[in-house]
Amino acid sequence: MKTPIPFITLLSFFIFSHQSTAQPVIDLPVFASGFTQPVDIAHAGDDRLFIVEKAGLIRIIGADGQTLPSPFLDIRDRVNSSASERGLLGLAFHPNYTENGFFFVNYTDNNGNTRIARFSVSGNGPNQADPGTELLLLEIDQPFSNHNAGDLAFGPEGFLYIGTGDGGSGGDPRENGQDRLELLGKMLRIDVDNGNPYAIPDSNPFAFTDGTLDEIWALGLRNPWRYSFDRQTGDLWIADVGQSEREEINRQPAGAGGGQNYGWDCYEGNLQFELTADCPASDQLTFPLHTYSHDEGDCSVTGGFVYRGSNFPNLQGVYLYADFCSGRIWGLLPAIQGGYVNELLINFENNDIVSFGEDQNGELYVAGIQTGNIYRLIDQCASLQAPDITFSDDVLSVPDTFDTYQWFLNSEPISGATAPTYAPTESGPYTVEVEDERGCTVLSEPFSITSLAETIGIRWWQVTPNPFSNRIRLEVEVTEPAVFQVKIYDAGGRLVMEDRLERGSNWNRLYQLEELKSGLYFFSLERGKLQVVQKLLKTE
Repeated sequence: MKTPIPFITLLSFFIFSHQSTAQPVIDLPVFASGFTQPVDIAHAGDDRLFIVEKAGLIRIIGADGQTLPSPFLDIRDRVNSSASERGLLGLAFHPNYTENGFFFVNYTDNNGNTRIARFSVSGNGPNQADPGTELLLLEIDQPFSNHNAGDLAFGPEGFLYIGTGDGGSGGDPRENGQDRLELLGKMLRIDVDNGNPYAIPDSNPFAFTDGTLDEIWALGLRNPWRYSFDRQTGDLWIADVGQSEREEINRQPAGAGGGQNYGWDCYEGNLQFELTADCPASDQLTFPLHTYSHDEGDCSVTGGFVYRGSNFPNLQGVYLYADFCSGRIWGLLPAIQGGYVNELLINFENNDIVSFGEDQNGELYVAGIQTGNIYRLIDQCASLQAPDITFSDDVLSVPDTFDTYQWFLNSEPISGATAPTYAPTESGPYTVEVEDERGCTVLSEPFSITSLAETIGIRWWQVTPNPFSNRIRLEVEVTEPAVFQVKIYDAGGRLVMEDRLERGSNWNRLYQLEELKSGLYFFSLERGKLQVVQKLLKTE
């Protein structure tokens, strides 16, 4: 006897079933080692990784995963790395690097001041830069040795973003964070393709106005230690190191424009810090998307990236960040109801995570400043497949190869239903969440138990294969002769295929669908105003 497959019964409307989901379990295997105080990771639009060492070297991990013996750039003669927060701190390649060979660095010079400079690749080959090509774009006096920030990033529009710390010491004694005539404690934005040595973009929020420096894109930052753009949406994510109470993550949606005031030193995160009469009203400030305290051994946030790679689907759209002291890595996961949910992904136990990096494909890496290792960030649960629910002799079941089970009805857990099998007592969509020995969990696709199928007159039906590429096969057995409509809708509810099943007891039909684009579809078998629907996924 054939086993009925999952389907959802509908009356004149669609219910879009949720997809199976898995909770990521992160691991950090060593990708390359032997570096001395690595502090940044970048790519140049190809399969190399460029590793920035604090003392003033940039090294290359080649396409074969091996570290090249000669550095890409050596500017140790002009870099002051004596203090813990000084050194060669940031690297960004020009969006048109393959054409012009320009890249940009952020370092503290021998006087302890910040320099933003442009260099060029050497004519001797792609793995060697010319240290003699330095063009100084910007120099910023640093009153103290700490809070030098150091990151650089090009935005989607091609402008260079420069995050600056508040000048150091503690508590922003010079009030730089809120001083609009100081470049410290800000996010700057400049046009490196025009001007001498750069131009001010006309769209900068304070461009060519009195009372605020033209370069300022946003203000009120303490020490933005790593920021990044979501390569899919263009959102800007800024991790700002706190004083003694709160670490913060800020998100500026793409298209929001600049001019945000993130509050330091009036606020530390969302807590009042030094609220004076000169501080803006709270409704003029942009408060963090997320904060965390120092209560559990955390001390300093290390910003990361929104994962947009293809190897680990469970991480898609997750913003990953870490704490420098504890070694913990979290993910801010987009919530179904809106907003974000913060989840601890791994406790890496004090490996001094100082930076994340992204390769050309969107896969992520982590730098350990003390170990000298570059780690590859992976999701151990990427291989875990959602189990298929079967229904036989009035019992739902999944394979008994998992460690734990929890059955759900209408997305609510069923008390005591923690075995590989479950005998349903009422109609509705059933799912089961399983966990394996690694702690990886995954939720199955829903299996709908309904009494309406017999009313429609269907004894059994299936559509295979699913996912499909070019064609599908429909098999149907009915309880009584009837006329059925076969319809396929795209994810937006638009009808893309239609067929008619004349009176009979069973059908076996093949449908050629190579003209459909890849994506989500709904296969509907209809009799009058009643219908049963199965979700289909078309691949390339």
